[in-house]
Amino acid sequence: MLYFASQNGWSQLALLNNQHYTKIISSVTGDLNKDDILDQVVVKEDTTAFTDPYQLEVSFGQENGDFKWILSATKAVISPYPDGKDGLNTGIQFSKVSIHNGVLWIETEMTRGHMQHKFRYQNGHFELIGFSYANVDHDILYLIDYNLSTGRRIEKECPISSDTFKVKLDKTIKINPLPSLPDFEPLTSEFLFND
Repeated sequence: MLYFASQNGWSQLALLNNQHYTKIISSVTGDLNKDDILDQVVVKEDTTAFTDPYQLEVSFGQENGDFKWILSATKAVISPYPDGKDGLNTGIQFSKVSIHNGVLWIETEMTRGHMQHKFRYQNGHFELIGFSYANVDHDILYLIDYNLSTGRRIEKECPISSDTFKVKLDKTIKINPLPSLPDFEPLTSEFLFND
């Protein structure tokens, strides 16, 4: 199928060939566009793909019970083997999609931590509004909480042997425009880790 979508002046031409995306990895329903109708997010796997095997699909629920396709993204869900199935596994694995208070979370597990990318449907498309990160490295717990809507970014660290966090950074870093879901790739946005 060939789809053409236009949102806020930008256009996207997407060729959707779903015949290989046959294995459902994660799915969730919830109201994403504030119309009191359940919407659906599904992550499917192309079991034949050598790299980037996941596709995230968002569909808005309709009053008649059907779902209307809104977008597909093949880079938003991190690949467990970015250099191919015969290459190194990074230790970073997609966990699940979830919906909290109308916000879509893409959750990722790491060898010693986790991260969440949070998208809200606003301004006619899904924008990244939050990023949370927790990871242990060399017996230090590192936390990042970044509210992209307000621009407030807080970074903390704490030795594993302690329960006292030291704030390493607390400042406003505004991003404009906010990253959009169809074009988003985790771990490629420097502003999420560096100021």
